[in-house]
Amino acid sequence: MHKFFLLLIASILLYAQNPKVFFALGDVIYNNVDKIKKLENIDDYSVYKKKIQEYVTTVEKAKQDGFALDEGLYSDKMKYLNKLRELSLTNDFFVRSVKRNLDLAIENENSKLFSQLINTGLIDEQKSKNKIINYYFAHSDEVNASGLIEKYLDSDKKLRAKKEYKKSLLYRKKLREMEKIKRIRKNDKLEQERLEKKLNQELKKKKLQIREEQKKELSNTI
Repeated sequence: MHKFFLLLIASILLYAQNPKVFFALGDVIYNNVDKIKKLENIDDYSVYKKKIQEYVTTVEKAKQDGFALDEGLYSDKMKYLNKLRELSLTNDFFVRSVKRNLDLAIENENSKLFSQLINTGLIDEQKSKNKIINYYFAHSDEVNASGLIEKYLDSDKKLRAKKEYKKSLLYRKKLREMEKIKRIRKNDKLEQERLEKKLNQELKKKKLQIREEQKKELSNTI
């Protein structure tokens, strides 16, 4: 039993790694496949849903072949290499697509798509840091500071300080808006009371006028 568990643990650890053969090409594909799978949950990628599912299945099969090559259970290296090249083209397509759509999301101020894309893991974190942080601080009331943005903030004291300052500005802005609404409601109430008072006075005046006219008519008939 003890030997069985050791073998089980060894096989799990082996599967958690990537195949060693052609690792320079394979690692990129295998490390990105779960990130590409996340695109299934993004509306803008619904048209690619079937393609993504097929791609994930193909990558998993290729990974099994890679392990088989490592263990000497499979010998067609060229076939495996050609499959990696084919998969690499699809990987690169989705990486470029995410980069392009992130730029479009920023340009169109689509905060939902922006948040979804930056947390796929397919964004170059260093190259994209400035534009992601700039967009976040310009739209912090729409963007949740989690995932990649939280990683940026945690690693940079100045960014954390800026975040806190931005939060305080938003808090003060909300207080001002609440005070403004309060004043508007108070003014509306005062205006309503003024109008009601004016209408009551006019009504009272009209009643007196009608009463006087009735008295006058009555005296003329006697």
